[in-house]
Amino acid sequence: MRTSRWLVLTYTVIIVLGFLIALPNVLPQSVLSKMPSWLPHSQVSLGLDLRGGSYLVLEVDEKDLTNGRLQSLLQDSRRVLRDKNILTRSIVRNGDQIVVTLTDPSQSGDAVTQLRTLANTIASGLSAGQSDLTITPNGSAIAMSFSPAGIAANVDSAVQQSLEVIRKRVDQVGVAEPTIQRVGPNRVLVQLPGAQDPSRLRELLGSTAKMSFHLLADNVDPNNPGPGVSILKDDKGNSYPVLDRIELAGDRLTDARVSFDPNTHEPLVTFRFDSAGANRFAEITRENVGKPFAIVLDNKVLSAPNIREPITGGSGQISGNFTADSATTLAALLRAGALPAKLTVIEERTVGADLGSDAIQKGIYSGLIGFVLVAAFIFVLYGAWGILANVALLIHTVLTFSALTLVGATLTLPGIAGVVLGIGLAVDANVLINERIREETRKGRGAFAAIDNGFKKAYSTIIDGNMTALIAAAILFYFGSGPVRGFAVTMGLGLIISMFTSVAFVRVVMIAITRRRKLKVLNIRPLIPFSPYDKHIQFMKARFFGVTVSAILSIASVVLFIHPGLNYGVDFRGGIQMSVKTKDAADLATFREGLNTLGLGEIALQSFGDNSSLLVRAQRQDGGEEAQTAAVTKLKAEIVKIDPTATIEGTDVIGPKVSGELAWAGILSVVIASLAMLFYIWFRFEWPFAVGAIVTLVLDVTKAIGFFAITGLDFNLTAIAAILTLVGYSVNDKVVVYDRMRENMRLYKSMPLRDIIDKSINETLARSLYTNATAFLALVPMAIWGGSAVSSFAIPMVFGILVAGASSVFIAAPILLFLGDWRRRHAKAVANDAESDDKSGKDNKSGKDNKQIPAAE
Repeated sequence: MRTSRWLVLTYTVIIVLGFLIALPNVLPQSVLSKMPSWLPHSQVSLGLDLRGGSYLVLEVDEKDLTNGRLQSLLQDSRRVLRDKNILTRSIVRNGDQIVVTLTDPSQSGDAVTQLRTLANTIASGLSAGQSDLTITPNGSAIAMSFSPAGIAANVDSAVQQSLEVIRKRVDQVGVAEPTIQRVGPNRVLVQLPGAQDPSRLRELLGSTAKMSFHLLADNVDPNNPGPGVSILKDDKGNSYPVLDRIELAGDRLTDARVSFDPNTHEPLVTFRFDSAGANRFAEITRENVGKPFAIVLDNKVLSAPNIREPITGGSGQISGNFTADSATTLAALLRAGALPAKLTVIEERTVGADLGSDAIQKGIYSGLIGFVLVAAFIFVLYGAWGILANVALLIHTVLTFSALTLVGATLTLPGIAGVVLGIGLAVDANVLINERIREETRKGRGAFAAIDNGFKKAYSTIIDGNMTALIAAAILFYFGSGPVRGFAVTMGLGLIISMFTSVAFVRVVMIAITRRRKLKVLNIRPLIPFSPYDKHIQFMKARFFGVTVSAILSIASVVLFIHPGLNYGVDFRGGIQMSVKTKDAADLATFREGLNTLGLGEIALQSFGDNSSLLVRAQRQDGGEEAQTAAVTKLKAEIVKIDPTATIEGTDVIGPKVSGELAWAGILSVVIASLAMLFYIWFRFEWPFAVGAIVTLVLDVTKAIGFFAITGLDFNLTAIAAILTLVGYSVNDKVVVYDRMRENMRLYKSMPLRDIIDKSINETLARSLYTNATAFLALVPMAIWGGSAVSSFAIPMVFGILVAGASSVFIAAPILLFLGDWRRRHAKAVANDAESDDKSGKDNKSGKDNKQIPAAE
């Protein structure tokens, strides 16, 4: 058995490059700056949960956008018909339509022709080439509205414009390394690292900043202003009868700056128009000396001074109750330009820098402890050969980080959990290979034959196991968002890389060591004698007991799910969640008493660790995004009032729309992942195996849900990641047992199914015990020291590993035995029917297909 030198060279190059690419992640910036430019310098980007910052998802308000477009369409319709001397009785808006009533019905054709000039042709998508307007003439009346394709095109255009405006606004306030990208058809994701004030960010990004100049109407009844007049208010609550007609739009502004009144020293915002705007501004002020002139921003009057004299310089100023920050924000908004439509903040997450650094520390420590525990366990199991497995694990970890660097992935705290879990799953391949080699050695094979057969027989099982886990990772990535996607990426990369480190690399090195040391027999001995081999435990004798206990636990879990139910996190029920840190242990009674006086509805408090870490939850507030912002401000002020040492380390604000979408996506992802694995097992094995796996999977998942209910752990996006990972792990565990059953069915065609199942379980018992132990050791440190951010992942996973290991033996196998009995009886009945019709049928049915499950006896 020889290994190609080119293959060895290829593996060496891959590993060396992997180390070089991953190296910058552990070097300080001062050292990186001194390294030659030809060496890799890129580092894995840290998520906001690790470095601190704000994460916002904004959605284009389709209703507001359509209202604005209809208002423009109304004014443009009046203009084009007036220019062509087409007389109209009225041009009014009726719901989502503009209705034009002509004085002379004979001009209907000309009117339609002119109105069609207002339509735009859709440039892209399935509706490319179509008009965005629907124009329907009916006698003297003509109805105009935006078509569904036109509305979709308007939203698409608004999102594209919003991206540019948001970039300009963020640049104006000097935020470093922002991430601004489109999410879906009508949303924009904004990630801003560093310490940010969420309320100011909402004002900066959520404000449309549509500025316009209007004249005021005379002698207007505030309760009945009449057509063409709107009653708008300023910050003090004063009302103004503002004419709807825009005298000058804010898009003529070229600059806006903060200045200070020389007399009162109050902040002002000075602005300047372009040449066309300056001429129009001069014309308006010249014709309306002595009249009030309102400056309106997003339907709110900023100021309404009287025009004392014509203003010909093309500049002006806005005064009001400005602070330095609010004046700076307004100036930034005006410089960046107006958004085409209102953007609603539907999801907001803010993490303080201290909380981020604490998360990094906990993640690194728990990950290192997990790695050391797994490496020590492998060394105890396989002695000197365990060192090779541990070297492969180290290379696996390094290559995972180099892959994350190359693909530009963002590492989050759940991502660290994914790396740790990937290590645990990578060990599974090493365990399978070593156990197969041990088995071949016990059969009397030589060193090279044992290696060759061991890798061949383990390879199929490793592929099937990794494929099921990759299905779960792919579903997580597709349906997940933010940190959950980060977890899916790291776990998926870890599984793929393990195929190289645990299979290809270990095989080449093992062959090289065997050849160099001229080993005749490959003995993989443990440091501590322990032999779960050659057992003859009759597991199927306990099948009824196992199924009964599992069913009872699952029914109890369903009852717990109904009452008292799950402790849904803010991801799924919406609302406000704050992470608070106090200097000393927090007095929950005092906090509860103070926060309940705010009138924000139900307030839930939960303490962690030494009771100095506090989680505050408030229900979703009525009144839109302004109500959420006001509630967050009230909570922060009251928390600091109750305990002046308290600091807000993180804030999550989730709207009902997002929470509903996340809940639905979570349920859908679990269902789709389970079905995908069902079809994969059906394809790779037979339908009884698939049914056994899926039934067992349902029982495992219900127990996990019951665990969440009885422990009160947060059921959030991370919990969904835990359940999906548990689904993949559980199926992976069953695939190993199933693979051995399939192999034994081919070898022992006359053996009863019950004996085959018991034999297969006994032969894979060592692998099951060792793999569950390594996954357990990898996750326990994270469950204990990982912190609240990953507790809803690591703790249920530790529980799930134990459940999955037991269910493979006592649930999946008995179901397969039951289905084998059913198939035997069904086949016998069919054979008897055929014999009664045609005696030759019995002879034809006597042969058995090698793939068929043997009869149970």
